[in-house]
Amino acid sequence: MVRDARKMTRAAKPDESPAKPSRPEQQRFPPMISQSNELPLEAPLLLQLHDLMVKARCLEERLIAMYKSGHGYFWIGGPGEEAFNVALGLLIKKGQGPAFDYLHFHYRQSATLLAMGEDPMGAIRQMKNVAADPYSGGRNFAGHFAKKEWNLVPVSSPIEVQYAMAPGTALVQKRHGGDGITIVTGGDAGTAEGDFATCLTWSSRPGQELPVLIIVTNNRWGISTPAGQVQAVEKVSDRGVAFGIKSKTIDGNDPIGAWLELKEAFEYVRTERKPYLVEANVSRLFGHSSASGANYVTNEADCITRFEERLEQHGVLTRAQANALREKYATEFADLARIAKEEAFPDGQTIWDHVFHGEPGRDPFPR
Repeated sequence: MVRDARKMTRAAKPDESPAKPSRPEQQRFPPMISQSNELPLEAPLLLQLHDLMVKARCLEERLIAMYKSGHGYFWIGGPGEEAFNVALGLLIKKGQGPAFDYLHFHYRQSATLLAMGEDPMGAIRQMKNVAADPYSGGRNFAGHFAKKEWNLVPVSSPIEVQYAMAPGTALVQKRHGGDGITIVTGGDAGTAEGDFATCLTWSSRPGQELPVLIIVTNNRWGISTPAGQVQAVEKVSDRGVAFGIKSKTIDGNDPIGAWLELKEAFEYVRTERKPYLVEANVSRLFGHSSASGANYVTNEADCITRFEERLEQHGVLTRAQANALREKYATEFADLARIAKEEAFPDGQTIWDHVFHGEPGRDPFPR
């Protein structure tokens, strides 16, 4: 019997990070869209959102279990951000070249990739750092995706450098024409970096605005530093106002609201060819990374629990169906992890591969 990784991690000792500043949930997460007898999305889409959210959570929990059992070196991911990130992934126009969306992501984007149709085995192989890792050949941390076929720029560990890069691809798209846009994501703490201001500046110059969807997922923490000690603004979206950028703060824990708000933002950037700043308030359910223990945090809102309660209330999903879905993905990813466990690590002779463009294997220090 495969043990559910969620049960393993929830049984762990609670996160011992300093207590968070007191912020009532209703302040961080305003009332969810449509509490009436009708939901604003059709049942097939609601079930698709739920399926992908559970799939993403089970994948992250399997990666955490791999790390804790010695089959990975470091974990960082996005449990708690599934509602927003799944909606984001379903709305992206994926493909290669300026006619499609360029993606400058950070390392909490696994749910977005799954929603775009990515094989979860890639994330498992990258956690194990085997040679078959499709993103870095066993050379990078978990969550550091890269996929040329989808315009997915390699995820970087130094935070928020992606914000300074995004205007570059957006400028190409502005010149190219069409409705392809650039999407850049990052966390709230990183918006204190100069790269974020660079993105706001170069995306909003009068008469030279760029088609950039600027996204900030705000979990109110920068590793172990509370947001209130980093910047004075209550809402990061307020920083876009000074640049004349259309900006909005939304509840990232509400998949229905996230879908509707993101759909509006996508349409605006695609048609107006101007930037749009979306701040999504989200939860951080397993701490910052494995460096802080990757233990389940009990005082955060869980977007999956909240969504399942709504779906049950409206007769879209039963508890038995929800439990069966979780068990299905937990078992599937445990099986994939066993496969990756037996796969080969990169050969030492390949250390210089991918270092010099077009010259695999070149030794920069010939003897």
